[in-house]
Amino acid sequence: MPVVLPTFQVETAMLAAGSSCIIAIDEVGRGALAGPVTVGVAVVDARTGVMPEGLRDSKLLSEPRREAMAPLASSWVARFAVGEATAAEIDEIGIVASLGVAGRRAISDLLSAGADVSGATVLLDGSHDWLTPALLWPLPVRVRPKADRDCAAVAAASVIAKVHRDTVMRGWHEQYPHYEWAGNKGYGSATHLAAIAEHGPSDLHRRTWLRAPA
Repeated sequence: MPVVLPTFQVETAMLAAGSSCIIAIDEVGRGALAGPVTVGVAVVDARTGVMPEGLRDSKLLSEPRREAMAPLASSWVARFAVGEATAAEIDEIGIVASLGVAGRRAISDLLSAGADVSGATVLLDGSHDWLTPALLWPLPVRVRPKADRDCAAVAAASVIAKVHRDTVMRGWHEQYPHYEWAGNKGYGSATHLAAIAEHGPSDLHRRTWLRAPA
């Protein structure tokens, strides 16, 4: 099956329809057993140039290619930010609400950095708007399934978020090496599950997601 390449067509049409800029959003870490859920935000506008060669949804890139692409994606977009919600927050309020919290934090960072998002439209990967209930500011949200595959700005957000989260999990691996997070990034690999069975969950695990009681 041929790989579908992202384009800037959807974003261009949204800008032509009157949006001052597009806030492209994707999340990573939704299905992990440990670590945060992370939301990447990438802002593009009419001045945004040609996308970096090789840009893809983060899931379609190897780890070395993602690492090389992240700085290119970050410099291509007008602004970017990353927000997180912790494992403890996921346990307390659930994964969907935590996605909204992480997205709100990312957009708050944009605003704190001086981004002008008046007249912006959010382009959110997926079919469910988990962002609007968490926002403190009214922003129109357009959901689009497979936007991380098809839309260049969302692909950039996915790469930025994935590389950020992978870096976080490699850092936590130094403190908790037996879970092998440097390799599995908190997902439910066989070695990760075996380590949980042997050592129990850490304070970075989503304890409500584990079958065995904590």
